[in-house]
Amino acid sequence: MEKLDILAFGVHPDDVELGCSGTLLSSIAEGKKVGVVDLTRGELGTRGTAETRDKEAADAAIAMGISIRENLRMADGFFQNDETNQRKVITAIRKYQPEIILCNALEDRHPDHGRSSKLVSDAAFLSGLRKIQTTFDGNNQQAWRPKYVFHYLQDRFLQPDFVVDISDFHEQKLKAILCYTTQFNSPGTDEPQTYISNPEFLEGVKARAMMLGKRIGVKFAEGYVTEKMVGIKNFDAFIQHTT
Repeated sequence: MEKLDILAFGVHPDDVELGCSGTLLSSIAEGKKVGVVDLTRGELGTRGTAETRDKEAADAAIAMGISIRENLRMADGFFQNDETNQRKVITAIRKYQPEIILCNALEDRHPDHGRSSKLVSDAAFLSGLRKIQTTFDGNNQQAWRPKYVFHYLQDRFLQPDFVVDISDFHEQKLKAILCYTTQFNSPGTDEPQTYISNPEFLEGVKARAMMLGKRIGVKFAEGYVTEKMVGIKNFDAFIQHTT
């Protein structure tokens, strides 16, 4: 077990890269330990295969410099927020004991996003109940509940509760996204064009980051929604920007 500061969940490989990799890169630069857990292999995607997505996810992990990445191999498109899958997520949370969890948008264009968001959020709470027993490598796991669960923005715009300045890491974020060569902006392939393979899709990702950055007086930012109120000890927790 390697204890992490931040554990990011994505229902599909590339969700984390698109939604919160700038934040992960910024956190790693601050010395935080960061990991990613993908729920599915994205096997229903129009382009590529489960095997190519595995390789792309591994390449993106290297590009981001994260400590761990694993895949829970739930059924893409058909997984449910049920006890079996909750226990898989609970086991991962207890294995890495993160202080903060980042996960998919509360609701979005792809129905897997909202469903996985609820699954991870429910599992994060249940993970703190000691009477729910799980094991890893034959050993009983201790109950663990992260301090916060935050939901990153994805395709649909949701009003964020807070944003994170990723100006110094936006280019590195794009490099991580482009590790998914079957999915994004890959001319010359004979695979069908999709909603996300169109070059304009990544222009939209950049535009969203610029729009959120403008709201706080920086170049690029990522937005998050929280289901619980966030508390601070003093006003030093706020980042002050001149506009």
